[in-house]
Amino acid sequence: MIVPGMIPRRDLLRRLGIGSAVLPFLGNLPSLAASAPAARQRLVVVFSPDGVVKQNFWPSEPGSFADRDLPPILGPFAPFKDRLLTLKGIDNNVLGDGDGHMRGMGCLLTGIELFPGNIQGGSDTPAGWASGISIDQEIRNHLQAFPATETRFGSLEFGVLVPHKADTWTRMVYAGPNKPVAPIDDPYQMFAKLYGSMKDRESVRSVLDEVREDLARITATLPAEDRRILEEHATLVRSLERNLADQRAAVAHPVPVLEQGVVEQNDQMPRISRMQIELLVSALAADFTRIATLQYTNSVGQPHMKWLGVDEGQHELSHEPNSNAAAQEKLTKINTWYAEEIAHLAKRLADTPEPGGDGSLLDHTTILWTNELGEGNSHSRDDIPWVLIGGGLGFATGRAVEFPGVPHNRFLLALAHAMGHTGLVRFGNPDHCGEGPLTGLA
Repeated sequence: MIVPGMIPRRDLLRRLGIGSAVLPFLGNLPSLAASAPAARQRLVVVFSPDGVVKQNFWPSEPGSFADRDLPPILGPFAPFKDRLLTLKGIDNNVLGDGDGHMRGMGCLLTGIELFPGNIQGGSDTPAGWASGISIDQEIRNHLQAFPATETRFGSLEFGVLVPHKADTWTRMVYAGPNKPVAPIDDPYQMFAKLYGSMKDRESVRSVLDEVREDLARITATLPAEDRRILEEHATLVRSLERNLADQRAAVAHPVPVLEQGVVEQNDQMPRISRMQIELLVSALAADFTRIATLQYTNSVGQPHMKWLGVDEGQHELSHEPNSNAAAQEKLTKINTWYAEEIAHLAKRLADTPEPGGDGSLLDHTTILWTNELGEGNSHSRDDIPWVLIGGGLGFATGRAVEFPGVPHNRFLLALAHAMGHTGLVRFGNPDHCGEGPLTGLA
């Protein structure tokens, strides 16, 4: 038997006469690591738009969740109360050009002003892209700089019905100043990116069929634990392929223009969400990435969630006054649906063993749910939602915490430090970094 850990992966493949197409299946095998892997840390940022219904979202007071019910919108997280952390009072204080939604979206993860530009929002001054990198990409670059934490993709950007148009309302991820990163909202395209096989949406050709013989050949050289992990990964890929094949006609959607064909597109939103979640879990389990984003629609998002009995668009409802009880109830349903999708992601991570390590994927992954606004009708960027589920960052969970009036740049710095990027002392606009990373999270 060849001892895989003694030689590089590609040299091992050449020695066995195996093609490089099998490499995506081998990146997470302990015996092929250059050295004993440290505990992995992963961050998944989930975005939903248009603010929240405050009285149904925020816990009534800080403290432990152990002996009390969660607010209605957070109710789907009840199975994860011990791994739940809510942070209230953290504000997006970035000013400058652009309307409230634009600055909410473009400054959410960058913590810095938008460039001047020609995109007009409401009566505010026009603006362009963000003038700095987003925190997910900052952390990505840090991890990619070290062999022990480098992954195949560095980061993955998932979308669910994100309009295929490039403007400040549709982009929250930035590789640098003036460098927006578009999310992939087509599950077929994401599958092709991950496994490199799909030629088009009409034909689901099995990735496993192409590498079956090579997988069998290398499996014979591996220790038992590697064989188990490889089999689990192959099983997950096969399940994804079946799901893509079964649903391709139903899920495929044209370039989204929400004002046209909105009913057909919205009807597929729940199905696309679950498919993207499965692909995300697969990518994390395979260690394709440790940084990911999952973006639901966009700032000023206008899905019509008819499957919830809501006929109006979300953005339209978000502009109704708080005294409109019917609108508040519908917005609560909408935000609860987002929470249900995030809870499903948490459950899938909790049900998936950590490859080559202890516990589950969720034990080593933190999901961060956020929004470009604190409240839709006022366009307020105070009390931006920050909800964390999972582990791996060393934060003390199972509680609600309040940080009144703290700039969100300090929280973004705390995320970077928790992910090992402790050399980062300022992020975004330094005027909003105060005393450095937010404390009181551990």
